[in-house]
Amino acid sequence: MASDDAVADTIRRLQAVQLDSISAVERAHRLTIGSRVGAFGSDTENRLLAAGRVFEYWSHEACLLAIEDYPLMKRRMLDHHDRHWWGGARTSRELEDEVLEILRERGPLPARAFDGRNAPGQMWGWKPAKRALENLFASGEVAITRRDGFQRVYDLAERVIPAPYRDADTPSEAEFVREFAARAVEARGALTAGGIIEHCRLRGRRPILDVQLHALVADGRLTRLQVEDGGHDVFVPAGVPIDGAPSAAVLLCPFENLLWDRQLAPRLFGFDHVIEVYKPEPIRRYGYYVLPLLVRDRIVARVDLRRDRPADTLDVRAIHLEPKQRATKALDAALRRALARVAASAGVRAPDALPEPIA
Repeated sequence: MASDDAVADTIRRLQAVQLDSISAVERAHRLTIGSRVGAFGSDTENRLLAAGRVFEYWSHEACLLAIEDYPLMKRRMLDHHDRHWWGGARTSRELEDEVLEILRERGPLPARAFDGRNAPGQMWGWKPAKRALENLFASGEVAITRRDGFQRVYDLAERVIPAPYRDADTPSEAEFVREFAARAVEARGALTAGGIIEHCRLRGRRPILDVQLHALVADGRLTRLQVEDGGHDVFVPAGVPIDGAPSAAVLLCPFENLLWDRQLAPRLFGFDHVIEVYKPEPIRRYGYYVLPLLVRDRIVARVDLRRDRPADTLDVRAIHLEPKQRATKALDAALRRALARVAASAGVRAPDALPEPIA
């Protein structure tokens, strides 16, 4: 079982780990972290949040981040002071002050503890108190102290975020873009400028990013590479040797960091990433919740996977081979190793029998 330290270090190394509510196999962040450290405790994330070692905020999407990056994100919080992450205007300050006072008096609370009803039939039809909580979270006035199931539990930021990080200076826009870009490349190993924008959701900031990337290269922190395939230049951490002999066999979460840059994935892995959870079933090609199988430096198959809770095991619905990939004993062994890792992370048994791969 991986330690809290190992999980915190993984989040710090990846810079951001995406959260997602779908639990067809396991929560997205647990699959992403588990693919690197193996099984870890079911309450590890809450312990790290409570200890002020990680925090939750809007990065690529809703993500877990290392607490050391909190001062950096204060720029984004300032940007969201008047408008939410999705662009909607803030609720009334009077309502937000009432919500803050309730948290001050009662301590950490989920949205369900507040009065009001969600608007039926609307994806983001939150009740007024929930919208106020989300606006206060986006602006940094409240923070997430833990997850109850998958529901956020909110509290005053001053009671969640350690003072040295909370009271740090807010970076300028240029400093924010520069450091976020550097952290993204260091976390991912290789990114195009477009991939950095996608990693950080820096839309509208490409002119600033280009200036800061030039400075990062000039300062020796990043190296800019032209690639033989003729695609966009790739930025890599300066002085880091390339590992020419990867040996991994892992199933990647559909929301895995390596796959955020949809244009770079085909160049790196020969792989066109498709997420079909939001498509109607009749038009899905590979399945509802599909995990790409990475073996060494290539993605060789897509595995439609479910967690069978009554049977306490994993259920492999289908295995789709990538073009030019054949079903072999070596592939079967690699997939079984990867399934064993997922099963351990989810706390269930790995499957005994597998369906025939689909070419």
